[in-house]
Amino acid sequence: MIHAVETASAEEIELFKYYWGIWQNVLQEVPQGNWMTWLLIGGRGSGKTRAGAEWVRGLACSERPISPIALVGETMSEARAVMVEGPSGLLEVHPPQNRPRFDAARSMVIWPNGVKGLLLPANDPDRFRGPQFAAAWCDELAKWPKAEATWDMLQFGLRLGPMPRQLVTTTPKATRLLKKLMVAQRTVVTRMPTTANAENLAPNFLAAIEELYGRTALGRQEIEGEMIEDIPGALWSRVDIDTARLETAPELERIVVAVDPPVTGGPKSDACGIVVAGRSGTRAVVLADRTIKGVTPMGWARVAIKAFHEFGADAVIAEVNQGGDLVREIFNQIDALVPVKAVRANRGKWVRAEPVAALYAQGRVHHVGMLAELEDELCAFGPDGLAEGHSPDRLDALVWALSELLLRDGAVPRVRW
Repeated sequence: MIHAVETASAEEIELFKYYWGIWQNVLQEVPQGNWMTWLLIGGRGSGKTRAGAEWVRGLACSERPISPIALVGETMSEARAVMVEGPSGLLEVHPPQNRPRFDAARSMVIWPNGVKGLLLPANDPDRFRGPQFAAAWCDELAKWPKAEATWDMLQFGLRLGPMPRQLVTTTPKATRLLKKLMVAQRTVVTRMPTTANAENLAPNFLAAIEELYGRTALGRQEIEGEMIEDIPGALWSRVDIDTARLETAPELERIVVAVDPPVTGGPKSDACGIVVAGRSGTRAVVLADRTIKGVTPMGWARVAIKAFHEFGADAVIAEVNQGGDLVREIFNQIDALVPVKAVRANRGKWVRAEPVAALYAQGRVHHVGMLAELEDELCAFGPDGLAEGHSPDRLDALVWALSELLLRDGAVPRVRW
């Protein structure tokens, strides 16, 4: 190889970097066998995106090209910025003669041989109704906001060609969908730590992140690519939630809709936490999570009132720290007959959450069915008052609901962890 490089022309050397079979490491090689889903779980900077782009390149530029191909990112902008135009994206991994063009107007990547790749956002499952595909590349599935609904719609569309397949490249998080895929019969799992791609990273990068995050749960997840079920010291346990789960709700004495309004309204605001829960004796039952993001105050108030009538609730419990009397006035404008109880937070999120988490530890709170996004937020909630760096809006609404149903007399359960 050294002799070949020494005698090669400048143009040949430029093309040399596109011979993926030479540069890839063993963990980036496409698995053998009759699999349907290749789950490539890796740490940050481990080479997941490059492996995904090269896999798609192989499908599109083979002797028997595969088309069309779904290119699914967390959002449309993420799909474009990372999967298509990023430094390891589709446009960069192709040599000039085979390089596809990106048609932004149609959200489509088009190869010279006619193969098409359609960009799709995981935050809009309805976009998957109609299109059909022969293959799919799904990036950062663990971050998808509507993961299970989007995945289900994709599976219905993955129906062309002799062997439809999909590659999932993601940093792991203990989401229900990712755990389900890891044990699926036709899934092949490859784990790739950040260190596997060390020679392509900045010299001091690995040393710096090991110093900062080594021997921590975050480091195990983001560097080693491990699945972390619960963060150390977390108030909520997935085991407690799963153990107390119900298929149907019992007869309830009281039902409330709790609302944690965002500071502002609009596309870039925090979500408005909306949780429906009821009481049965000394136990509480969480019925629904109707949390919504990117709407005006009138928008989330309508969602809460709709849930109020749907579940036959007794009251809406609304935090008023951010809006004061304005929050109550918004509800009155929509339906003045809905009783609204205003609550105000005078303690930190962690302190308010502790007695509610203790109810779960005592087996006194049941979830009806799977409330995946709410449960992920509960188990990711940390002492800094955030869940994976974000405001825990679903958790806040849950805390208000269960506090009203089981703790309003001031009794605090004894913590037993």
